[in-house]
Formats: sequence, structure tokens, C-alpha cells
Amino acid sequence: METVAKWYAIRVFRNRGKRVRTMLGERGIEYYSQTFLPSLIFIRTEMQRVLELRRDEWESIYVYSDMSEHGTRLPVTIPEEEFNVFRIVTSAGDTGLKFLGNNPEMYMQGDKVRVIGGPFKGAEGYVKRIKKDRRLVVTVSGVAAIATSFIPPELLEKI
Repeated sequence: METVAKWYAIRVFRNRGKRVRTMLGERGIEYYSQTFLPSLIFIRTEMQRVLELRRDEWESIYVYSDMSEHGTRLPVTIPEEEFNVFRIVTSAGDTGLKFLGNNPEMYMQGDKVRVIGGPFKGAEGYVKRIKKDRRLVVTVSGVAAIATSFIPPELLEKI
């Protein structure tokens, strides 16, 4: 079992976010939560601690998991780059964010771009037209896809 801290995603059930954030703090687990999707919390810890959380807090949280090659469900590791882009977009204070679900593959159309200015500077994702606006779609594999508000083309750089 890996002992390196990585990012994982959990979903909090039934307005238990405050209690779960308090519990994470008491256990010394680094976490990131935001107001846009209050039921989604990212935690940075070791795999063993995520498995313990899943066992101990099953009534309060769901740990995003995938089937392993051995037939067991293991927590999904969130790549550092995907987490950083998600953090840039959700912490920018933009009110035009739109949650697109947890099936990012259906939103990954258009050119892959990097935002070179404005509140989303540094974010990378795919361009998609939603309701006639060009938006940046940012994905966290197997967890979520989010569309920003309109981004002017002069602030986008094709990758």
C-alpha cells in the first residue's frame, strides 16, 4: 500500500459538510472544499487513511472509487495537475460556473486550451459552446466536469 500523500475526492451526504471538515481537521488531513459544489471535498492523504475514512465514515461520505485489477474498489487518485486546475477555476470567485456532471468524457470537445489572463489564468481544459457562449470545460477524471463563464478568445491559448 502506498504511503505517499495524494489527492482523493469524497462526496459528503446530507448536509454533513461542516462535521466532515471538522473531522478531517482533527485527523490532520489536508482538504480543499469550495462553495460551488459544497458536497465535493478533495483530501490529500495516503491511500490507507482514505480506506480508513471510507470504513469509519460510511454514513457521512462516499469515496470516489474504481474497480482495481484485483476486483476490489480502490479510491480514485486525482492527478495533481487536474486538482490544481479545478482549484484555480473554483477559487476564482466567478458566479458563472456550471456543474456538468461526473461524466467528463461527454464534454471534452473542441480545442484544448490554456487561459493566459483573467481570473482563470493558468487553467487548462477544453473549449465548448454552451448556450452560444464559448466556455472552458475543466475535468477531474471520474469525479466532475465544470464549465466556466464566457472567456474572451484573446485570453485563450491553444495547446
